[in-house]
Amino acid sequence: MRDIAVFSGSAHPELATEVCSHLGVPLYPTQVDRFANDCLQVQLQANCRERDVFLIQPLVAPVQENLVELLLMLDAARGASAARITVVMPHYAYARSDKKDAARISIGGRLVADLMVTAGASRALTMTLHSPQVHGFFSIPVDHLHALRELAAHFHAMDLSNAVVVSPDLGNAKEAAAFARLLGVPVAAGAKQRFSDDRVSISSVIGDVAGRDVIVLDDEIAKGSTVLELLERLRELQVASIQVACTHGLFSSGALKRLSDQPDVREIVCTNTVPVPHGERTEKLTVLSIAPALAEAMRRIHNGESVSSLFDAQ
Repeated sequence: MRDIAVFSGSAHPELATEVCSHLGVPLYPTQVDRFANDCLQVQLQANCRERDVFLIQPLVAPVQENLVELLLMLDAARGASAARITVVMPHYAYARSDKKDAARISIGGRLVADLMVTAGASRALTMTLHSPQVHGFFSIPVDHLHALRELAAHFHAMDLSNAVVVSPDLGNAKEAAAFARLLGVPVAAGAKQRFSDDRVSISSVIGDVAGRDVIVLDDEIAKGSTVLELLERLRELQVASIQVACTHGLFSSGALKRLSDQPDVREIVCTNTVPVPHGERTEKLTVLSIAPALAEAMRRIHNGESVSSLFDAQ
């Protein structure tokens, strides 16, 4: 794979290093400088001319800093005559801004996609977008992966004879149903209404969960307000045990500690699409690696092979 060049931004260099290890290629250095007027400058410190360039940068906090850094990396690669530039963005934070549900608000998911294309992106590789329609915001090819296989492999090692997968809301029910099929267990969903970023109400749980081992599945956990609200309903229905799983473990504002402090939560499982600082991790947290899946998708993109068949092969 001599024609490939992989660079990482500042957001998650640990994941980029692991991806390159699976690919068997070096992770080339990126130099980021900050001027006295607070502007950033990015230099890709390896030859890009006529190479297949991959830029690994999830949009995580500080999101705006990491976004501008990614845009500058794209511009640098384009200016260095890269043959093709693929944004490897395991977490797309602006995917949550996907609709106009109030007057005079922006649709950030579409705007940021346009910015990346304008800066030079030829294609994008991402994982578990907040909603499928975000895929359509990009005017370039998008390979949209999911982590259901990695999560399912973890839970397959356990006794699932009494298990049920529960989605916190109907919007994530399709993903939860696919996850339940992989595990061979039934599925249920919460009836959720959101009032603000951190205030939700779940009036009921649709499906049979009483006395069962519940696996709560969500796409991401930020403040954890939705999961905590769902836990209240599950307790009222007297479930046997609770485990929580998600793809993107953002765990902002102390969410991981709040969830870990719930005595009936046996385990919290997430992937490493976003960095979870080791100092903030608890004994209940399990972090699964999606580096092998990203590396295989990048290899297939580079070789012109099908990425969608990756899931069929698994």
